[in-house]
Amino acid sequence: MRILLLSFILVFSASLSLFSQDTTKIVLPGKVVQGDTLPAIDLNSVVIFPQGKFDTRREAARYDRMVYNIKLVYPYAKLAGIKLGQIKAVLDTIKNEKQRKLFLKKSEKELDAQFGDQLRDMTYSQGKILIKLIYRETGASTFAIVKELKGGFSAFFWQTFARLFGYDLKAMYDPKGDDQNIERVIQMIDAGAI
Repeated sequence: MRILLLSFILVFSASLSLFSQDTTKIVLPGKVVQGDTLPAIDLNSVVIFPQGKFDTRREAARYDRMVYNIKLVYPYAKLAGIKLGQIKAVLDTIKNEKQRKLFLKKSEKELDAQFGDQLRDMTYSQGKILIKLIYRETGASTFAIVKELKGGFSAFFWQTFARLFGYDLKAMYDPKGDDQNIERVIQMIDAGAI
């Protein structure tokens, strides 16, 4: 009797599981190819970067350090491009020179309060990379940006001051030449590879 009852329960529970299946249909976008409809899903493009080849451990360590520095500095460069665009948009609406100077001074104080400590804590290498990446994001050298916003004398002063510490505010970004490795790392960051 127990075996018969157990058999009945097993058969009954198996039949219930047959009726409890989800009958929801998944509809995929389709594409007609030679009269036949095929499911089509657009996927994001994938960029494959070859592994770096290094002759020595020192070169590999130098590359790893550069990647670390770029990952640290790149968000600031992107933000600089955005903020510069916002500041220029507001400056275009202000006609009075005195009001423009007041706005620039206020903006400079806000940016210093928000990012000054982080920027002052950057290393020498990070500062050099930041100058190049600002050029990449804005299309203008840091010297040209300071000259446009603060005037020629101020730009000359900051360039001279920067030169004392080994920086060049007139440095340009060359993604196909000297800055090829930096560009490669940035493309990897943008693709989500690192």
